[in-house]
Amino acid sequence: MNPVKRIALIAHDNKKVGLLRWAEYNRQTLKSHELFATGTTGTMLEYELGLPVHRFLSGPLGGDQQIGALLAEGGLDLLIFFWDPLEAQPHDPDVRALLRLAAVWNIPVACNVASADMIISSPLMDGDYRPARPEIERPSTGDEVPEWALRPRDGVDHGLDRDWEDEQPWPVAV
Repeated sequence: MNPVKRIALIAHDNKKVGLLRWAEYNRQTLKSHELFATGTTGTMLEYELGLPVHRFLSGPLGGDQQIGALLAEGGLDLLIFFWDPLEAQPHDPDVRALLRLAAVWNIPVACNVASADMIISSPLMDGDYRPARPEIERPSTGDEVPEWALRPRDGVDHGLDRDWEDEQPWPVAV
């Protein structure tokens, strides 16, 4: 049994060569999975490996957020993110948000060659393993306004129980 895993591959500039070398070494394993990547990393992986890669925007231009959205929606099984701990990133809040989402949604994350090797060689990669996703209540779509939201905070009646349909929302100029 070898179910297809959906794997995101991301690398900061100083870590791209390391990710490419790692991916080349693991090409036989990666070819049986669905690959996703941000900008330049995706282009380089596709070219070097000859494998199809779903490419998103560059990380600083929103690619990290696109990967994060896919992850939050249950569209990823593994995040391999070779980030550079010694170099300040202009999009550091996006990087932190992506790593936070991986932790929230219980997605395995490899941040260097050693952790990527451990995960990719795990027997769980060949099985039907799916990490348990937490039960998180989805926010309202806005169709219903909860009763507590209509109560005034200050205890003053602001006319919320009045029928406003027949009244003008602003004074009419004469």
